[in-house]
Amino acid sequence: MKRLLLIQEIYVEAFKDWTHRVLNKYFRAFSWFCFFLLAVVIYAFIFRVSTGFSFG
Repeated sequence: MKRLLLIQEIYVEAFKDWTHRVLNKYFRAFSWFCFFLLAVVIYAFIFRVSTGFSFG
């Protein structure tokens, strides 16, 4: 039992900050992806307005 608790302590100590780092990088990449998609939408809208596209 002592060995199992020691392995558990080593495991918890090794991966204590792992989830925070992964989530931080994931949300940073997701933010850049959303910003890119928003830029594409704004570009497409400005292009359609400038070429005289009728929205009705």
